[in-house]
Amino acid sequence: MSVAEKNKELFSSYYERWVSIYKDGAVRDVTLRKYHMTAQWVRKLISDVRLCDMTRSVYQQLINDYAKHHERQTTMDFHHQLKGAILDAVDEGLIKRDPTRKAIIKGRSPRDKKIKYLNQYELHILLKNLELAEDVNWDWFILLIAKTGLRFSEALALTRADFDFAHQTLNINKTWDYKGNGGFLPTKNRSSVRKVQIDWQTVMQFASLTRNMREDIPIFVKEGRIYNSTVNGRLERLCRNLNLPVISIHGLRHTHASILLFAGVSIASVARRLGHASMTTTQKTYLHIIQELENQDIDRVMRAISSLS
Repeated sequence: MSVAEKNKELFSSYYERWVSIYKDGAVRDVTLRKYHMTAQWVRKLISDVRLCDMTRSVYQQLINDYAKHHERQTTMDFHHQLKGAILDAVDEGLIKRDPTRKAIIKGRSPRDKKIKYLNQYELHILLKNLELAEDVNWDWFILLIAKTGLRFSEALALTRADFDFAHQTLNINKTWDYKGNGGFLPTKNRSSVRKVQIDWQTVMQFASLTRNMREDIPIFVKEGRIYNSTVNGRLERLCRNLNLPVISIHGLRHTHASILLFAGVSIASVARRLGHASMTTTQKTYLHIIQELENQDIDRVMRAISSLS
């Protein structure tokens, strides 16, 4: 395709071709699906805009139209996914100037997202009423996530070899592709590769439970696809039967983190245990808990000051 022909190419076609060349096979499937979703929105919003017609005003209008239907952070992600392709087009001389320069990112105000988690007493009731059979079942899965705070895909990928029973640790170095065709995948990020300390009781339970299992086979994955709705359904029934707040498996991860924070564990330690890329993620996710702890600290400070004489 000549430069003249490329200049007349629709921007939506160029973007889809760019995704195919630069992203297909280079990013994880879940990320690639986001690029394809961006391509669908481009085709929907500016189906007739040519590559050579992509000016700052045209691009800003695209961002504005997308922002009508999405929160600001989602719009920011949309902008970043487009910007890579556009900058390449500028480098190739297909667009004269960078139309993304000084783009104003708008978007709907984020909805209040109340993180659902159990307190320590409620978690105790839940764990006490699990039906822990002699063979692996989903109640064992619920117990392990409650004790470790692992992500759903991380827990699914666990094999017997990942348990270091002598040192009471779990080696987290992979995930399970439950959204696709199964199989091991890399962790979410480099920080997700970690060792998670586990208590002696959990060590003894899983040493016995996995005694006759192969070292390289996922403990919780049997034949057929795994759906998180199956496990969430089991957890929901347990919560309802016990008159507890209904939470999801991901809510168990939040429960684990919140109990640690209320116990006085540092944010840095919680972030490492959860496999967060930075403490900022932990702080943003558990801001309401941190604020509550700060209020408790203020009370402690005032009591300490008032006792001085």
